[in-house]
Amino acid sequence: MHIGQYTLANNVFVAPMAGVTDRPFRQLCRAFGAGYAVSEMVTSRKELWNSLKTSRRADHAGEPGPVAVQIAGTDARMMAEAAAYNVQRGAQIIDINMGCPAKKVCNKWAGSALMQDEPLALAIAQAVVRACEPHGVPVTLKMRTGWSASHRNATKLARDFESAGVRMLTVHGRTREQGYRGEAEYETIAAVKAAVRIPVVANGDVDAPGKAREVLAWTGADAVMVGRAAQGRPWIFREIAHFLATGTQLAPPLVAEVRRALVAHLQDHYALYGEFTGVRSARKHIGWYVRDLPEGEAFRAEMNAIEDCELQVAAVNRFFDALGARMDRMPAAGAAARRRESVESDA
Repeated sequence: MHIGQYTLANNVFVAPMAGVTDRPFRQLCRAFGAGYAVSEMVTSRKELWNSLKTSRRADHAGEPGPVAVQIAGTDARMMAEAAAYNVQRGAQIIDINMGCPAKKVCNKWAGSALMQDEPLALAIAQAVVRACEPHGVPVTLKMRTGWSASHRNATKLARDFESAGVRMLTVHGRTREQGYRGEAEYETIAAVKAAVRIPVVANGDVDAPGKAREVLAWTGADAVMVGRAAQGRPWIFREIAHFLATGTQLAPPLVAEVRRALVAHLQDHYALYGEFTGVRSARKHIGWYVRDLPEGEAFRAEMNAIEDCELQVAAVNRFFDALGARMDRMPAAGAAARRRESVESDA
């Protein structure tokens, strides 16, 4: 699997999710077998580039390459400037966000709202490619199947983006109108793959190894992208990669391995956000891990009352030590159990 000059470890990717795929989470997913990870979306508004939120989203310290940064905006010139700015800061791949369905993004005509204005969408792609070409930086793009069921234009736009020089397309199998409701459909992704020569990534409801294989077979896509199913279950990447390579299922991870990985993730998380913000924003990650486990709901309630990093880690250690005394391995998670709405959004 290649993006421009970069060879990726495999064709199982973690989706960029606002408020989730920060550097600590990306590194965790990569450690568990994700072949590629893209940052949370970074705004194209220059006055916000030095904000604390944007600086955290653009933090790639110690991250293995290729470093991919997703940018979002509605103005071609500003998007080109944002691309150049992030390339100067170490981005090796620039990804354009035309997939986020969040109202706060679409109300500003960014994200998947751009699919309603095809000339503007194409102008943005062309401008970003021109800004990146002198630096040898490939441009990729993530989009939805369209704005609504009556306005599925991903195939036409895919041809336009390929002509503009975009090197890879990711398609989430839902419209903006759907958000995350209902089932993802893959016919449009298959149509996009048939229409272009560049790599195509299938995204939407990929929540188990068998589902990943089915989606790849149905769409002909070159890779799959996993979003919400990785929340609290980052080992899904090695499970999918192993199944695609061998046709056999891996056993769930040992409880002790999950505890070590989660504690290391928390320490990295605190280092990025500091104690005040870190202990609070870590709660959602911990909650995703324990929600389907015995006594998980009670532990989540306990966790939400803790406001100290050391106490939070100590509580996590106690919970998983007690769990390990009852079972050696994490319980296998069924697809239905993992498919859920999230307060965060795939970008």
